[in-house]
Amino acid sequence: MENWKDNKVVFWVTALPGVFWLTVFFLIPLALMWGMSFGEKTSLIDVEVTGTLDNYIRAFDPVYLKIIWKSIWISVISTLVCLAIAYPIAFGICFSPPKWRPLLLLLVILPFWINLLIRTYALIAVFRTRGTLNFALEWLYNLVQFDHLFGPYQPLELLYNNGSVIVGMVYVFMPFMVLPLYATIERLDRSYLEASLDLGASQWTTFWKVTVPLTMPGIVSGIILVFIPMLGMFLVPDLLGGTNAIMIGNVITDQFKAANDWPFGAALSFLLMYITFGALALRAFIGARSKGGVGI
Repeated sequence: MENWKDNKVVFWVTALPGVFWLTVFFLIPLALMWGMSFGEKTSLIDVEVTGTLDNYIRAFDPVYLKIIWKSIWISVISTLVCLAIAYPIAFGICFSPPKWRPLLLLLVILPFWINLLIRTYALIAVFRTRGTLNFALEWLYNLVQFDHLFGPYQPLELLYNNGSVIVGMVYVFMPFMVLPLYATIERLDRSYLEASLDLGASQWTTFWKVTVPLTMPGIVSGIILVFIPMLGMFLVPDLLGGTNAIMIGNVITDQFKAANDWPFGAALSFLLMYITFGALALRAFIGARSKGGVGI
């Protein structure tokens, strides 16, 4: 009994700072914003919580639904591109010589050492009309002497469109996809792969029937870690997309900063949070099913 009480005291002493921090700086502000989502503006700076659902009803206006849908499909495409690129990267790191793995992982997490704003401005320098990419394309264009056939090179408009936003999203969130995939693939029992090949399955069949199901928890975790922040991202669409690629994160930012409509901004924010809860529930469901075994 004495040891049990000592362990309980140690638990609360070590947990109290974290609980205090999460409560004061996360749960309480979150509760305040949730309550504000049911409020109304009474003046320029005052909000009264009345329990109204008008803010949520307004969020389903066709204008905002279109932006939400656009945000979802841009995030989905960006997430799938991240997965398609990150999976072979994670696989390559796991199957590389052990002495190279720390260096390869360092290269993956290296972008975290640079501020997101700086990285995004670096992409602007690459994609702008007289940027690095257009200079490289112009040099290649002149090298093969296309200028004699089609005239002078015309710079491509690579900025301020959905494509530049997708590329920027993939660039920013790629490490969040690689790391959970690496953690899952590293724990993969390779004897399953050898057994599949010994039993006559092709490399392609082994990949789809054995490798993918066994690494599904990492795939789902990576998708959630990437898709959810992408859905609420406002910096990349603002800098790389401009007015041509507005996402729901930009609308929420404008409600708090420009329109001064905090209740509506809070309602839009919590709609994204409800989507997050749905994604987490899906992850738990898939994770539970993946424990049922793998068949060839």
